[in-house]
Amino acid sequence: MPLPYFEVDVPIRNTQTPDLKGIHVFTGWADSRSAALKAAHEVYDAARAAAEAGREIPHAGPDGWCACGYRPGWELDWPAAQAGLWRSPYSWLNSGSSFEL
Repeated sequence: MPLPYFEVDVPIRNTQTPDLKGIHVFTGWADSRSAALKAAHEVYDAARAAAEAGREIPHAGPDGWCACGYRPGWELDWPAAQAGLWRSPYSWLNSGSSFEL
């Protein structure tokens, strides 16, 4: 049986302009919420380490978790991260925040 597909939403803020805030979304397969949070954090840490070392950011692994980029100057609030089963590519639109498409 395949693993369920999860979404991890991590609040972010700009360190230079603290009023700039958002949510960084990670997705991939995991067997639990805690495993999803761990996988998201691991791919973020790998992306950050690669970017800071001037290397290419590693992309999609076999479990689907990846970071397609790294944005210096943005701080992720991991303690406030939320994980759940992925249901819609537009779920962040219902987060109570105002976004323009």
